Amino acid sequence: MRRVLLWSLAGILSVAVTALAFFPAAYLAPIIEQQTRGKLTLGDARGSVWHGSAFIGSAPGGNDPITPLLPGRFSWRISPLLLLGDVDVVLENPAALSNAIRITGGWHALQISPATLDLPAERLSSLGAPLNTIQPSGQMRLSWQPLQLALAQGTMSLTGQMDLAMQDIAARLSPVKPLGAYNLRLAWHGQTAEVALTTLKGPMLLDGSGILNNGRLTFSGTAQAAAGQQERLANLLNLLGQRRNVSGKDIIALEFK
Repeated sequence: MRRVLLWSLAGILSVAVTALAFFPAAYLAPIIEQQTRGKLTLGDARGSVWHGSAFIGSAPGGNDPITPLLPGRFSWRISPLLLLGDVDVVLENPAALSNAIRITGGWHALQISPATLDLPAERLSSLGAPLNTIQPSGQMRLSWQPLQLALAQGTMSLTGQMDLAMQDIAARLSPVKPLGAYNLRLAWHGQTAEVALTTLKGPMLLDGSGILNNGRLTFSGTAQAAAGQQERLANLLNLLGQRRNVSGKDIIALEFK
């Protein structure tokens, strides 16, 4: 009887390990959607949870198809030692990433290697309002130095700095192309990030600062047209916020609370 029980347990364990090894990559999609609050998902997932690939897209509504948000396909390799608490993940996408990203550590503390990620502005319209109205275009590149990610009681906290460089940014509603080049800096401290927006060059001048806390942005800044561009940028600026007169100059107050 004992021998039968042992063989039964061994058989069940074997089936469980085999099933776990071949878990479809598609199982990751609902996890991504949950962690991004329904903004992102995986499309055309292939392979397994441990070694697979997919494209990243905006989460569809209803029966809408998944729209690719980033160029290329992301492939991943996850060490099975994850089950023992030893995390070692490699993420690659030659079309979007400057180099492979490696995530190492344990279940509760992770280190993310530095890299840059290309983000075509045109694809942001799929994220909904107001981007689908503005319909931005241009090139954006997100870069970061080593990041520290901590997991505790179902929440994530991040430590490190990110920079979003935006070049040749334009909008469908504006005849002025490009509008300019900008930089958005995020200094992460746990679940909160200090946000700073600056203009590098261009006819539309943007600046401001704020706090991103648990996905909620509090931001105060201004938008204004460079000399000689006020009339051509009037329609676009009116969409961004309330017009004010400061020291004889018309500016748009960028307020998010």
